[in-house]
Amino acid sequence: MEQLRICISLTLMWWLLEMTVSDPQTYLLNQGCSRFNVTSFSDFSRNLNGTLAELRGQLENGMYFAVAQEATGSDPVYTMVQCRNYMSRRDCISCFTTASSQIRSCSSANGARVIYDGCFLRYESNMFYQQSTQEGHLGNCGNRSASQHTIFETTVGRLLGNLVRATPRIDSFFAANSEEVVGVNGNVTAYGVAQCMQTIDEAGCKACLDVALANIRRCPPDSDGRAVDTGCFLRYSDSPFFPANFTIDLRPFLTTRNRTKRNALIGGLAGGGGLLLLLTLILFWVRNSRNNIAAPQEDVEGPPELQGPMTYTYKELNFATSNFSQQNKLGEGGFGEVYKGTLKNGRVVAVKKLAIGTSEKVKAEFHTEVKLISNVHHRNLVRLVGCCSKGPELLLVYEFMPNGSLDKHLFGEGHGSLNWKQRYDIILGTAKGIAYLHEEFHACIIHRDIKPSNILLDRDFQPKIADFGLVRLLPEDQTHLSTKFAGTFGYTAPEYAMHGQLSVKVDTYSFGVVVLEIISGLKNTETPLDPADEFLLKRAWGLYQDNMAIEIVDRSLNPEEYNVEEMKRMIEIAFLCTQSSASLRPTMSEVVALLKTVSSLEPRQPTRPAFIESESRVNYIPHESSTSTSSSNATNSITQVSGR
Repeated sequence: MEQLRICISLTLMWWLLEMTVSDPQTYLLNQGCSRFNVTSFSDFSRNLNGTLAELRGQLENGMYFAVAQEATGSDPVYTMVQCRNYMSRRDCISCFTTASSQIRSCSSANGARVIYDGCFLRYESNMFYQQSTQEGHLGNCGNRSASQHTIFETTVGRLLGNLVRATPRIDSFFAANSEEVVGVNGNVTAYGVAQCMQTIDEAGCKACLDVALANIRRCPPDSDGRAVDTGCFLRYSDSPFFPANFTIDLRPFLTTRNRTKRNALIGGLAGGGGLLLLLTLILFWVRNSRNNIAAPQEDVEGPPELQGPMTYTYKELNFATSNFSQQNKLGEGGFGEVYKGTLKNGRVVAVKKLAIGTSEKVKAEFHTEVKLISNVHHRNLVRLVGCCSKGPELLLVYEFMPNGSLDKHLFGEGHGSLNWKQRYDIILGTAKGIAYLHEEFHACIIHRDIKPSNILLDRDFQPKIADFGLVRLLPEDQTHLSTKFAGTFGYTAPEYAMHGQLSVKVDTYSFGVVVLEIISGLKNTETPLDPADEFLLKRAWGLYQDNMAIEIVDRSLNPEEYNVEEMKRMIEIAFLCTQSSASLRPTMSEVVALLKTVSSLEPRQPTRPAFIESESRVNYIPHESSTSTSSSNATNSITQVSGR
């Protein structure tokens, strides 16, 4: 009983302490609602609820600044929340909860904001993340005067001036400090905080704080004052409102170069060396002109200069993904995990963690390959935005695809959601993307792992191929035979899986399998529930030989959406791509031409595809050994169907 009594007493003391210390600082400074209403309240409500839930998740993961956006339907919603850095996580979430409730009072307005001492919340129907200052900025002064107000006013002025100069130069755009002066009737202390939104740049932060400083200067000798604007917050008080351990030394951020000496030096150099510089430029121009005249014509056009991707810091991408939180995880593939991220400028991206190690050799190859990949531009290929090689992991930054990967719409929760036109566009767009990699880019790129999970869909359900070019980054200990192996059971061409024979026709084979999956809505690699059933490719070939190929078409498709004869020819194109002999398969540019003329396509008899039986799956990827072993595995794993 005594132990229970002690336990209860300690719990009660802890609870009372929490109640005493906790302060979400929900003193309302400003609230505003847009004068314009949304088009569809249901779309707007769904998007707003989604973004607020995402913001809460980021705050619960330890973030103090977060952005989120949802663009489903006619009324997109962009949201932003920021807590003061000195607040506890609990107080930050509590302040956000209050703000979330308060902002809903704007009802169907297409924009709103709520600003408290402890946090800021805003939503709009348009992107606003880079706004720093706009109409509506204001100052909010206290209602009592500070003691020794003359000294206090001078102290506040000096403190705020230092905060405004230093904060834009601090990475986190946050600074807290205090200034103490000996007065006639005792010491005078002023406490201050400056903070900018993390989606604006240094210039935007400075511009916003300059406006805030002008608004707050009228407050002293009042004991406290605040200034708020679109992109920043500035506050002072004669009593502490943040923990002492959050103050930082501003002096390193206040030092400036001696501009007078620098300008004098530049002026001297310009006056003394101007004539020499002019003569040098004239000589360089004459020599360069002669070189251009003498250059042979065939040297004018060389390989294009590769520009390389944008470089991000690990800190930037860690912040963008909320510390690579599970809530932001989009998926996981052969090359690593992928996370949704929002950059400081508000752009939503996909960040891929590469699971390939970080040795110096790997980093050197990483830079070479990433430079190549970043110059691949095609509407049906996922764009590489940037990368990061300085950190615990190698990271790639891609454009974000809002409709996810194709496999989710074919086999997952979105099964049956794609109509035939969308499926045909996905087939054609994917073919165009592969053809570009093979034949139109200045360096031939073989993907080696074409499958639905590597085909992403943009906002209009147009396909974009992902993960092209990454296979060359695989470490040597993850390779097979003489060629770095990358593939997935059921999609990889037999000559590549068994013998390491790599050509562009490997991608053609994989594409043919994907076409059958898109048409049928069935997964080729899915083990049949009934032993009497067969894998998709084998089953489809059997139906084709029995002149019943149309039976493979997805039952969820509306028969009125497609022409039966054209559908049969689409299936024939798939079988042309999956023929056992690589030499018989068409190139991807030929496939594009076939797909565009499917309505007038003359019957073209495909030969037998190669099947990899389920019971031989263990032999699918041979171990590094002799060629004879691989040939033996090929004999056991490949079955050529001669007829029915």
